[in-house]
This record gives sequence, C-alpha cells and structure tokens, in this order.
Amino acid sequence: MSDLVARTGRLQQRYEDGFRLIAGCIPFKYINMKENDGDTSENIVEVLMINSTSGPGLLFPKGGWETDETAEEAAAREAIEEAGVRGDLVHFLGFYAFKSKTLQDECSPEGLCKAAMYALLVKEELESWPEKSSRERSWLKIPEAIQRCRHPWMREALEGFSKWYAKKYDPNSTSD
Repeated sequence: MSDLVARTGRLQQRYEDGFRLIAGCIPFKYINMKENDGDTSENIVEVLMINSTSGPGLLFPKGGWETDETAEEAAAREAIEEAGVRGDLVHFLGFYAFKSKTLQDECSPEGLCKAAMYALLVKEELESWPEKSSRERSWLKIPEAIQRCRHPWMREALEGFSKWYAKKYDPNSTSD
C-alpha cells in the first residue's frame, strides 16, 4: 500500500477555450549496452509506458492539470501517481490536442483536451505508488513503444521526444 494518494475529482480542473488542460510526461532512462567484445558500450534509451485501465494498448502518465499547480508540477505528480516514478523534467515536448471519449463534462462537452507533455528523466522507481494495483509498467525501446502506443496523439508526442533525444544526445543524427 502506498502512503501517496492520487488526486481525484475535477473541482480544481483547468480549462481554456473549451479544452480540458492535461499534463503528462514521457518517462525515460538509459540502458548501457555492452558490445560483443565487452570493450565498447552504447547508451540506449528506453521509455516507460503503463497499461490503460479502460482498454488495450499502452499509455504515458497524464492527467488533469489543476488550478493550484503548474503544468510541470502536474506532469511530475501524474508520473508518481500513475507510473510510480520520480525524476527531472528535462524538456517541454509541446501541446497535443485530442478528443476524449471519456472526459466529457459541462466545461468541455465535446471532450476536447490539450496536453502539455514533457520528457522526464527517471531517477527513482517506487516500489509502491497510488495506482499500483491497477497499473503495470513496461520499459520499451522507442520503436516498440510507438507500435504499442494506444493513442495517435501520444505517438506524435513520442515521435517528438525521439527527434529531440536524437538531436540532443546523438550529434551524428540527421533527424529533423
């Protein structure tokens, strides 16, 4: 059982121009891969995805951005609540608009959402977290994560993460 408690309800939910505002992140870490000769190594990036509680496919941690927190604080909170990880938000990936079938309410009757997404360098994986009983974590290399991602807007965010990562950490990359 976790001492941490997930926030619930929408009393403090932020809205803007008919969109429910969401914050989330793409948690990532480095895996040091040794070459066959053992003398050389390469850092490989893996991203953390979680199962959906409402259907097939995998997701990144995300949830409502509330009025008493910044988007960064909301993204970090969601990483702890849903995926049980803590780390450093190292890059803003952008805003991603989508239509939710399950998040329709009086302030956004069409279920329009806009997610602020960040890259989160994982520093700690918690043994216990608020949604542990309903979430499973999966560390995946980016190509597999793209294939298993449930929502097109999350795939788009992951592709943005991949391009940012390639530019930042691979000076030989030709990625735009």
